[in-house]
Amino acid sequence: MDTRYAITDPWLLQPLPLFGSLTADDYAELGFMCGLEVHQQLLTDRKLFCRCPAGQYNKNHHDAEILRHMRPTLSEMGEYDGTALMEFKTKKNITYLLNKDTVCTYEMDDAPPFEIDDTALDHAIAISMLLDLNVVGEVHITRKQYLDGSIPTGFQRTAIIGTDGDIPFGDRMIHIRALSIEEDSCREVSDKGHERIYRTDRLGMPLIETVTDPDMKTPQESMQVGQIIRHMARASGLVRTGSGAGRQDVNVSVTGGTRIEIKGVSSLRAVPRLTHNEALRQRSLVGIQGELGRRGVTAESIDDTGFDVTAIVRGTNCKFIRKAVDKGATVMAIALPGFQGLLQVPTQPRTSFLKEFSDRIRVIACIDDLPNLALSTQELPTLSSGEWDRVGKACGVEPDVPVILVWGRQQDTLTAIKEVAIRAREATLGVPEETRQALDDGTNGFERVLPGADRMYPDTDLPPIRLEDERVTGIRESLGSRPWEREAELREMGVGADLAERMGRHRAWDLFQTLAAELGDKSKITPHQLASLLLDRSCPRPASLGAAEPWWKETLASIQAGTILPEGVWHAEEKALKKLDDNEARAAYNTARAALPPDLPDVQHQREDFIMGHIMPTLRGQVAGRLVRTWIREDAK
Repeated sequence: MDTRYAITDPWLLQPLPLFGSLTADDYAELGFMCGLEVHQQLLTDRKLFCRCPAGQYNKNHHDAEILRHMRPTLSEMGEYDGTALMEFKTKKNITYLLNKDTVCTYEMDDAPPFEIDDTALDHAIAISMLLDLNVVGEVHITRKQYLDGSIPTGFQRTAIIGTDGDIPFGDRMIHIRALSIEEDSCREVSDKGHERIYRTDRLGMPLIETVTDPDMKTPQESMQVGQIIRHMARASGLVRTGSGAGRQDVNVSVTGGTRIEIKGVSSLRAVPRLTHNEALRQRSLVGIQGELGRRGVTAESIDDTGFDVTAIVRGTNCKFIRKAVDKGATVMAIALPGFQGLLQVPTQPRTSFLKEFSDRIRVIACIDDLPNLALSTQELPTLSSGEWDRVGKACGVEPDVPVILVWGRQQDTLTAIKEVAIRAREATLGVPEETRQALDDGTNGFERVLPGADRMYPDTDLPPIRLEDERVTGIRESLGSRPWEREAELREMGVGADLAERMGRHRAWDLFQTLAAELGDKSKITPHQLASLLLDRSCPRPASLGAAEPWWKETLASIQAGTILPEGVWHAEEKALKKLDDNEARAAYNTARAALPPDLPDVQHQREDFIMGHIMPTLRGQVAGRLVRTWIREDAK
């Protein structure tokens, strides 16, 4: 390769750092910053702007299908949002699977909205207060444009409820920018080519979005802060729990990069690896920008001309290209002078810069059968060297200039060529502003252009909602304590650190308070033991607290009286196991002892552990373990 195209940035010449190998100082050197958008469904009976039931899912049944095509509209300022224009280029057919029990004409944009659900609004206000946010005096509903089809109307109704709050994190505070209430989107069933299918049962369910500032400085902090926000909302008892009820978007940037939003991260445990890999990707893209600048490559110098090379590659030995051509595909080529050696640069684990082009072709041109491109300088065999020479000549470039091939329907390949040129021009400017999709292996891929302010505009169907002082005050007076406040209270009561942290965010907190007050200071059962009992048993949910409280009071009274053992509670389904009296216990022990295998370990402590392991499954919950071990030692004498 011409020495002009030698890579000089040391970052691009070395393997990417493995997840877990970087320190806080390393991330600081990268300029790592991360913010969160935590989404949680609210626990209500109805959807947000209609009277359909919330929380009902129809996995395998639908009564009707609706086909729609989305088109962008002008914003209030007469501008088109870039995301909307990008989605329009995909030419998707959007199909909705409707179940008559969970969807209505409002959600299909064939009827005006109802007034906002009061229960959902009160829940959002309460959680805003728990986050120390300033609750707005008047709620204004706005529309947020979505042209990916996830909302049939093409927009989501949303409203800010609180702004400018803080939550404690270690020895510092994390700033909460805002909390909004909004309607949930459809569930995607499939997305293949120009066909996308959604199920509408989740559509319109009320959820809150909690947005932080980019205050997290390491990937691990990003997960930990997300856990605090999630636990606080769950501890309130006002949000749904379970699969799909909570999701988060993660915003990441590094020095020289830009804010990148990783959408729909279902598990907080996935956040550290995802954010680490995104930081590496941005640093690599910054390095590629520097190399292109040094080589004199600019956005203006990149030509978006594509060349039809179908005749050249017809009959090639490359199986996937030959198969596509045999089915009538058009094959086009585009040259990228100045990109020598850069398309193979690693950007994420098992991922190179070339995938950035493949993703754009997959998402926007809808050529999603992989591989969907071939590179002339790729090590993997595609075309023969002679075929690549002829393709290069058709493009009018020298043999060392990288050439990308794409294939598919003629219109799709034309779109793909344009997208390759667009992505190449963006590379000269740095890290493009994108929304990216979290992948199962901890990497991420292109999803769409990052939306701008033009996607938001006022909703003219719904009037502002004035929050009266009486309403706000009533909600504030009904608030419970926050998980970190509960944890501090538990620690003062003598509950161990781990149990205190778990109980502070557990749904059994109110039950714990009631039972602890009932037991009093002179109880044989300590607060630590009570917390252990409530957490180690499958505790009833808050909705059934009325039934749970009498059961626990009776059970604790029996423990106090010595008629049942604490461990008898842990192993009971409907009621605690009764403690055996001395004669019954000894008889049960003798029966279990007689059933032991004949060959016992010779070493005393090993023999004791062996016998305990065989006997206690039968006696646990009815005979104290320390008593059984005493009998074992007496028998050994």
